[in-house]
Amino acid sequence: MAGPVTDKNLREFKGEKQLKAAKQVKTMMRSGWIAAAAALLCLGAVGCGNNVKGHTYAAADNSVTIDFQSGGSATVNFGGVPGTCTYTQSGKQINLTCGGQTETLTMADDGSLAGGADSPLGHLTKVK
Repeated sequence: MAGPVTDKNLREFKGEKQLKAAKQVKTMMRSGWIAAAAALLCLGAVGCGNNVKGHTYAAADNSVTIDFQSGGSATVNFGGVPGTCTYTQSGKQINLTCGGQTETLTMADDGSLAGGADSPLGHLTKVK
């Protein structure tokens, strides 16, 4: 069968098994297009799941926690001292600004955050 799978093409098949198989192929093709469209929409929405907004990250020993809130604000607890900061995110890069000082965090493929080599924030994993 050449060309797209249509209802007219389906009627050209002979036998119940072939008709059933052709309908399954048509359904799979339709599902494939829906999945592809969803993936494209997802990629356009800041990386689908790679957005820090609404999530909390913490160091393994809980010495640092960051709660990223909507509107670009974040609550940071560093060594038991809470503070209010702001953040921006561009792809996998998060700029966290506290008291005029900006730290750049990078999101890893596993969703964790890491500061630069000299950053006091270290490695943070998503806890919420």
